[in-house]
Amino acid sequence: MVGMIYFVLVLGLLIFFHEMGHFLVAKALGIGVKTFSLGFGPPLLRMQRGSTEYRLSLLPLGGYVKLVGEVEQGEEEGLFSEEEHFSKRPPYQRMMVVAAGPIFNLLLAWIIYFFIFLCVGQQVLLPSIGQVVEGSPACKAGLRSGDRIVAIDGKRVQYWYQLVDMVGRSKGKVLEITVVRGRKTLTFHVKPRIVVAKNIFGEEVKVPRIGIIAADRWVHIRMGPFASIKASFKQTWVVTKLTVEGMIKLMERVIPLKTIGGPIMIAQMVSKQAQYGIWDVLGLTALISINLGLLNLLPIPVLDGGHILFYGLETIMRRPLSPAVREIATRIGLTLLIVLMLFAVYNDIVRIVTSK
Repeated sequence: MVGMIYFVLVLGLLIFFHEMGHFLVAKALGIGVKTFSLGFGPPLLRMQRGSTEYRLSLLPLGGYVKLVGEVEQGEEEGLFSEEEHFSKRPPYQRMMVVAAGPIFNLLLAWIIYFFIFLCVGQQVLLPSIGQVVEGSPACKAGLRSGDRIVAIDGKRVQYWYQLVDMVGRSKGKVLEITVVRGRKTLTFHVKPRIVVAKNIFGEEVKVPRIGIIAADRWVHIRMGPFASIKASFKQTWVVTKLTVEGMIKLMERVIPLKTIGGPIMIAQMVSKQAQYGIWDVLGLTALISINLGLLNLLPIPVLDGGHILFYGLETIMRRPLSPAVREIATRIGLTLLIVLMLFAVYNDIVRIVTSK
């Protein structure tokens, strides 16, 4: 039950923030907004401020925005001037309004990461060796379990991820590794071995390895506001980059189509993270928000990216696409979206059945 409540709140927050992006940019550009609703369905509360009606609706699964002239033949639009009509605005302004939704999803992820770093800090693995693989370059050089690596090629190493990055960028050249062993500081020369390993997308790649496994030693880093801002930008960028790469690998069939998940999988993931606490739920929310934002930027009619494509073509051609072309493209896009959703739900059901 708690997991389901979290799922509803997460889904509501993601959609609401997306729609708020459209709303704020439309307002900033002076485009008329008929309705801005928190939630869907029958309105529970209504408030009229200027020409916009604000609603609190029954189903808390996000929200929606109704713009003046969004569909060119609108009703009640005599209440608004011609200048306030969305369809009358230059294509670049319409692109700004449409793009604001996905951008706000990325902004939401950044905000969440910022508060996680500010309030919780960061758990990082120390560069202490827990195990040296027999016969590996590290073993032959003389490294031992319990050694703490403090520098590579004269560059300070504080955390395990720095060690991994430096070895990964070595291209197999000999590394000068400085370690602390008891009260002694020792230096070893280690030549990484190029091995074939699988990356996060399951592809086989050649990478340098020295043959050490981390000890389970972690440190908690408290972070101030400025450090949290920097860390949250970095985290948002890293996750966004990985998500884009994942989408490309999916289209290239490197990642199997069976990994695509829908609302059932999201609900399961949220419920699972809810067992660990609110911060884990928020971390997952940031991840889903980035995925939602990037998915909406795909140039598929019906999605925001499809509208941006239409307005971009209008800018180049200096005239709108014909209604017939737009209608055909929209039907194709809607069909693709429905097929994708059904396929995702099918994958969700298969996962549930096979896991039992």
